[in-house]
Amino acid sequence: MELHAVDTVDAALDVLAARGDGCQVLAGGTDVMIQLARGEITPAVLLHVERVAGLRGVEANGSVHLGALVTHRTLATGVLGDRFRAVAESAATVGGRQTQVVGTIGGNVCNASPAADTLPALLVHDATVTLRSRAAGRTVPLQEFLVGRRTTTRAADELLTGVSLGDPGKGSGDVYLKVGRRGAMEVAIVGLAMRLSFDAAGAVTGARVALAAVGPRPARSTGAEEALVGGPLEADRLDAAAAAACRDITPVDDLRGSADYRRRVVPGLLRRAAGICARRAGR
Repeated sequence: MELHAVDTVDAALDVLAARGDGCQVLAGGTDVMIQLARGEITPAVLLHVERVAGLRGVEANGSVHLGALVTHRTLATGVLGDRFRAVAESAATVGGRQTQVVGTIGGNVCNASPAADTLPALLVHDATVTLRSRAAGRTVPLQEFLVGRRTTTRAADELLTGVSLGDPGKGSGDVYLKVGRRGAMEVAIVGLAMRLSFDAAGAVTGARVALAAVGPRPARSTGAEEALVGGPLEADRLDAAAAAACRDITPVDDLRGSADYRRRVVPGLLRRAAGICARRAGR
């Protein structure tokens, strides 16, 4: 196995252009090294990009741009402020402190685990990902970038350079909630992120709901979103949203929990998230 350690984006793109088909990009290594040890991946080339300083920036001016190497710990400290609390909360639940210090947002996105904590939080903020190759660059909605378990639309010669989030505007609140067997260092049995926007009368004018660990990829529940919009958060509206969310998911039985348990958890988690969003929006 070859190791290429680079300190510029251009150098990384050169390696990917030449050896992309057999190349595994490595940053913090919190997922990659485990997969290597288990024999789940067998790349011919490791491309180490952790020293590329240009991928570590955080730009927050209305909308937000995160360099691919921004760590979970950086996000967990609340660097994005109160408008993106779901992102901070999700980053704070990724493994333990050691994992958060070295694990990166770009790595979490590209690993595309069905149970990834940060992905639902990014989805409710209409995240897009930026990819570059020697030939061109492109921006893709995160919902389209994630296509299955550990599967994305990244081409072999492309490097994910950043993640952008939309401006949530005024009168909104967001949250990330996670159910696991214990309170820390646990893979989610169910993860749910929500962002709600309200008008002055308290009616929901916009809704984003995304879930993890209940399907082959983290994804938004458009059914739940549609059910929440159009009025205040009354019981029948929440019930309809919970039922819609359960229709939108495809959970499976695994060592952490059964599909039936996951379906039973989602309605209560959704109602709790809606209440938190309303309080955070001042409604």
